[in-house]
Amino acid sequence: MELAGKQVVVVGLARSGIAAAEFLLRRGARVVATDRRPAAELAKEAVMLQQGGARLELGAHSPRTFTTADLVVVSPGVPWDLPELAAARAAGVPVMAELELGFRHMRGTVAAVTGTKGKSTTTAALGAMLAEAGGDVRVGGNIGQAVTGLVDGATDATTFVLEVSSFQLEGTDTFHPKVAVFLNLSADHLDRHASFEEYAAAKARIFANQTKDDWAVVNADLTRVQLGRARVVRFAPSSLGESDSAFFKAGHACLRLNGREEMLFPISSVRLPGSHLLLALLAAAAAARLLGASTDAIQRAAASFKGVEHVLEHVADIDGVAFFNDSKATNVDAARKSLEAFDRPVVAIVGGRYKGGDFGLLREPLAARGRAVMAIGESQGRVAEALAPVVPVVTCATLREAVERAFAAAARGDVVLLAPGCSSFDMFQDYAERGRAFKREVRALGERKA
Repeated sequence: MELAGKQVVVVGLARSGIAAAEFLLRRGARVVATDRRPAAELAKEAVMLQQGGARLELGAHSPRTFTTADLVVVSPGVPWDLPELAAARAAGVPVMAELELGFRHMRGTVAAVTGTKGKSTTTAALGAMLAEAGGDVRVGGNIGQAVTGLVDGATDATTFVLEVSSFQLEGTDTFHPKVAVFLNLSADHLDRHASFEEYAAAKARIFANQTKDDWAVVNADLTRVQLGRARVVRFAPSSLGESDSAFFKAGHACLRLNGREEMLFPISSVRLPGSHLLLALLAAAAAARLLGASTDAIQRAAASFKGVEHVLEHVADIDGVAFFNDSKATNVDAARKSLEAFDRPVVAIVGGRYKGGDFGLLREPLAARGRAVMAIGESQGRVAEALAPVVPVVTCATLREAVERAFAAAARGDVVLLAPGCSSFDMFQDYAERGRAFKREVRALGERKA
């Protein structure tokens, strides 16, 4: 895909947009970087693109800029139905996601992971297993480095392990992973996708270009997802009979291919809390084996893997109360899984910007182990209405107040858990900023109690 001399518009100047603009500039494109936000609200790296030769259009989008471009590249945070994007398509201008741009310039093998929850853990674990086996392994996408930031210097021997979201996949055309992992599917991002069906279809695009020579590693519960032509390996907590599958048996994660069964790692070696994260590790191990990693490498990586930041991350223990950061639990189903990971009383911090789902799904685990809920953000009214019948709910104006009140409500041996079930955009830039803020407040509380 020739880029030199082409006028390329990059829409959205967060992490992926900045990486795409830098990638395009290195290849000689004439870049127009545009964002509806003013310069004061952007990262300094976005504003500095101008020094590298990009033209910035900030504060608003110019329709003419889109319709006269040779190519438009879209960041994941930009709605695919943006009027300016529609105008570009109508004018015959190619429009693609940053993921698609990066893929078209990749050398090597691609593994991709999608699903509603567990993507980051699975992606990081798969990357660790492949790295343990040796070679050039590059992990990124929806976590870590943007796709276009991973491409330079790759060879045919490079393996890319990418977390891919529905926002990224809906803007792809040729994206083709050798191994595609689909973890699960529940209501999410319905503030952006018009329906659950549209959301599911965007996710399923991970399989769109696979052939019979590729692999699809799929949760056995996903029976209504269009898989395409790849060879399927389903994963589940228990054996699926004689089919190609991954499962747990006699204390081990196992893989069955062509009727032959082998052990991937012992469950006892895993350090992660929560059965859903154990299942994510199973999917990662199956994918790693399909990509050629030895069982020894997979076992070593599984034993040493400590999880990822903002996913059931243990922050501190203060006076016998354990604090866990699951800021990446940005939908109700993920928050439920987070609550179910503990077998002791939990004080949960829930809320943020509502993006669909039923908070009532949290009633069962809260009735079983919830001591109280601290409701934060724009959705705190919804949270209180749904959960007050089963557990005391306290509305909090700030995250600091939520942490302090949660600690006050907890008893020795309890867990204080940030499991928002919502996006962070009402109070924070993203889930990572929310998670870091939670950790700062917890550590500050610890210092005050010391």
